[in-house]
Amino acid sequence: MELVNVAAILVSIAALMAYVNYRFIGLPSAIGLMVISLCLSVGLIILSKLGMVVITESARLLIDKVDFSVTLLHGMLSFLLFAGALHININDLARFKWVIGLMATAGVMVSALIISTLMWWLLGLLGLPIPFIYCLLFGALISPTDPIAVLGILKSAGVPKNLEIKIAGESLFNDGVGVVLFIAILGIATGGQEVNAMNITILFLEEAVGGIILGFVLGSMAFYLLKDVDNYPVEILLTLALVMGGYSLAIAIHTSGPITMVVAGLLIGNHGRRYAMSDKTREHLDTFWELVDEILNAVLFVLIGFELLIISFSPSSIYAGLLAIPVVLLARFLSVSFPIKLMSLKQQFSPGSIRVLTWGGLRGGISVALVLSIPAGEARELLLTITYIVVIFSVIVQGLSIERVVKRWCD
Repeated sequence: MELVNVAAILVSIAALMAYVNYRFIGLPSAIGLMVISLCLSVGLIILSKLGMVVITESARLLIDKVDFSVTLLHGMLSFLLFAGALHININDLARFKWVIGLMATAGVMVSALIISTLMWWLLGLLGLPIPFIYCLLFGALISPTDPIAVLGILKSAGVPKNLEIKIAGESLFNDGVGVVLFIAILGIATGGQEVNAMNITILFLEEAVGGIILGFVLGSMAFYLLKDVDNYPVEILLTLALVMGGYSLAIAIHTSGPITMVVAGLLIGNHGRRYAMSDKTREHLDTFWELVDEILNAVLFVLIGFELLIISFSPSSIYAGLLAIPVVLLARFLSVSFPIKLMSLKQQFSPGSIRVLTWGGLRGGISVALVLSIPAGEARELLLTITYIVVIFSVIVQGLSIERVVKRWCD
């Protein structure tokens, strides 16, 4: 099946599901699309058990044609991160730079270590022992909060502005740090890298610091080009080139594409909007990137729901996935508590900050994409099932209840 046909089918399915959700269900868009696609996946699995194998196999064939890891990490992610960063006020971000920086770096590493240690112990108790290095991989891929899921659901959750900036800012940066950590551990697990602090430090500098520098350079170049033009189609085209070309360049020179896009998006969304665009351009640019964000989010969450069709579940792996949920939440609570307690000596936080940051730290498609990039094997299949269960719980249960948590602890 041609790629264009696969894309046409997925967009059509996403459009129909969006209509059904808007017309009859009324859930937040991302959650509604995932719920419908999950229900459809379960229905197809039941049909296959009843003997209607052809329909289910056709659906599986469609999903197999989409390499989820490549589609998200090397396709959708650049657009989604840029669109998300475009609407973040950099002055608000700067007010909380230290707590956001701590949560996005030390917080991710502490969380990864807690999760990997507890999961290694629990999997051993369940009779599913895997090497500790693979538990570290799971910790690295599940610790970062997903900016796509977070930003999509925060829009309708009624989170106070100060908390929203912390959650959104952290999610935009910690996935880049998490990806760097994941790449380092994957290199060790597959024997591609020697285990030493120097290699990991060099990788971090290349990916994270390199991504910040490249994002600033590309964003500055785009700013000066935008400043010389007052024609919104050309200016929108320039931002598209920045996203597509910039992300490809980042990958080619081995810097962090996600961090590059976040920095470039922040620069264009703040400095560029203020000094390089007319009111008409700002209006059209905002509309364009909001549409890109909504469309790609719709397709992404439909894909996450349909991934159910190609995952092999067993009773023991399901138990492991269910046990992983409180482990991930505990690690999130501990990794958030430290920066908040430390920074509360200098600035005031609302009483419910730790609880809301814990429950609002959603996991999403990035975690699924990373686990799918692990080489095939028993460990990968087990981690895929566990990751999928955690992501489904995070988006649906945490996503649907975050508004109530906010009202309970922040009102």
